Amino acid sequence: MACDAGKLKVDFTARRGKDMLMQAILAYPDFSPEIFSISLFGMEFALRWYALAYIAGILVGWRLTAGLLRRKTLWPMERPPMTPAQLEALVTWLILGVILGGRLGFVLFYKPAYYLQNPVEIPMVWHGGMSFHGGLLGVVLALVIFCRRHEIALLPAADALAVATPPGLFFGRIANFVNAELWGRPSHAPWAVVFPGPAAQDCPAGWEGPCARHPSQLYEAGLEGLVLGVLLLVLVYRRGWLKRPGQTAGLFFLGYGLARFAVEFFRQADAQFVTPDNPMGWVLRFAGTGVSMGQLLSLPMMALGIALIAAARRRA
Repeated sequence: MACDAGKLKVDFTARRGKDMLMQAILAYPDFSPEIFSISLFGMEFALRWYALAYIAGILVGWRLTAGLLRRKTLWPMERPPMTPAQLEALVTWLILGVILGGRLGFVLFYKPAYYLQNPVEIPMVWHGGMSFHGGLLGVVLALVIFCRRHEIALLPAADALAVATPPGLFFGRIANFVNAELWGRPSHAPWAVVFPGPAAQDCPAGWEGPCARHPSQLYEAGLEGLVLGVLLLVLVYRRGWLKRPGQTAGLFFLGYGLARFAVEFFRQADAQFVTPDNPMGWVLRFAGTGVSMGQLLSLPMMALGIALIAAARRRA
């Protein structure tokens, strides 16, 4: 009888622990990806949070850059790299670079085989699928061409854009969370979120209770957007980092690469990389571990950031 009582106590404790664990997770808020929609001439037009994130990121970045250009004392020899009119023209180039580079980066880095078989779907950005690393390459290419055409010093212009980029990253990752996409790996953390949809609920065999996941979108918004953005602003306005061309851009590359590399440990790998013998979705495997595609693409960014900072300090 005493043995039975002890067994009941153990079972009750186990159930209670399981109930507490299930109570600790967070339900996903009932967000809609659309802010509003209207019907015109038999067609439906909608403003989505993701589109608003792009718009807000561009506008905030534009105003930040304009503010830097007005503060002549921040620049070497008190000479900003471009005029306000040139900045307005550059914004158009950058928008094209983000969209074209982001889409082509997603096609080439994440689903080349699929789009090779379905090339007509490559321009269909409204179906989703954008790569930050591809968008960054598109922005760099647009900036290089624009600076050459207008005889603008490349490194100071890159420094200005580096300060302007984190707000866009912040808004974009918040939009990812609202859209319930790019969520993290399964977790029992108290702040883990139960995202909707069958893919988000596809947890490993033996998982008990709802499949809660790391809100990795919010991790990225905090690290890539808030932390990196505040750090760059403090160094630029308080420490004079723009006086050494290339240093601020280098810190952005390094900071983003480190933040993305770290968050990838908590972010769910893209479905095309996940297989039964590779549940972590590593694209390179070695000695029982590996790196994801996001981590692999972040390594060159970190190397470039270190090189730019070192070169800027040598020139100084």
